[in-house]
Amino acid sequence: MSVQAPSSVVMIRPNRFQPNPETEADNRFQSRPDQSADAVAAAAHTEFDAAVEILQTAGVKVHVFQDERDDTPDSVFPNNWFSTHSGGHVAIYPMFAASRRRERRSDVIELLKRDYRVQTVTDYSGLEQDGLSLEGTGAMVLDHIGRIAYVARSHRADPVLLERFCTNFGYEPMVFDATDASGAPVYHTNVLMAVGTHVAMIGSDMIADAARRNEIHARLAETGRDVISLSEHQIGEFAGNAIELSTPGGLILALSARALRALGAEQVQILERSLRLVPLSIPTLETAGGSVRCMLAGLHLARRTPKQG
Repeated sequence: MSVQAPSSVVMIRPNRFQPNPETEADNRFQSRPDQSADAVAAAAHTEFDAAVEILQTAGVKVHVFQDERDDTPDSVFPNNWFSTHSGGHVAIYPMFAASRRRERRSDVIELLKRDYRVQTVTDYSGLEQDGLSLEGTGAMVLDHIGRIAYVARSHRADPVLLERFCTNFGYEPMVFDATDASGAPVYHTNVLMAVGTHVAMIGSDMIADAARRNEIHARLAETGRDVISLSEHQIGEFAGNAIELSTPGGLILALSARALRALGAEQVQILERSLRLVPLSIPTLETAGGSVRCMLAGLHLARRTPKQG
């Protein structure tokens, strides 16, 4: 397994999926489907099941949990409420929207403890009572090789809590401002950029400060990565919301079919030097304002060996 690319993921099969009205004010990537609520939920189930099958066929270990609640419309995006880290460490995060706080579930953490080597679980979620939020690997894009946490400044990434996380887990915070053409802040860093082992993609033009933009490019490239600049249009098509995974056949990049269509031939060629592209068709799920990266909580943990006898 690559340090950057997990070989196992957790995915949450949604129950009553719909774009979350509580988050649409600051998530400019959301849209409203022109279908009934039942039709939207049914389409989401079909897309989710197909995505799981494709990832499993590619060689990814997928742990699927079924959401049973009716009041967790964003449950399909578990990467926001927990993350895992080499050495056996798990973090649980405080969420900005009240509806998203209900997504946390103990059975996921218990599976991690049972099947993987978990030493510590650091739970920041109690800080929601103080009005603080840090929405996991949505708010932070983690470079596990360079030990950098890239963070687009927003109210979903409290700076004090970010410093605490980085101190506890051994990352250097690199915070920057990123906005769309209308001046609205990018709500989650992981729609803006994706960091892999040998390549990174980032919506450079959405970072107004040229000096900071150049510094980020330099830090991404210093470990030998190719850095692909994405346009704001490509970011809007979720081209930045991709995740590198390890499989027995090598590294893959899981991204949506929509994202792949938005990439140019030269960009695809650079990616395919080190990765096999695995597109997932999830147009209904993307109406919630997230894409493939948001759906996959990567497990950067060592698996336990089954006990004999």
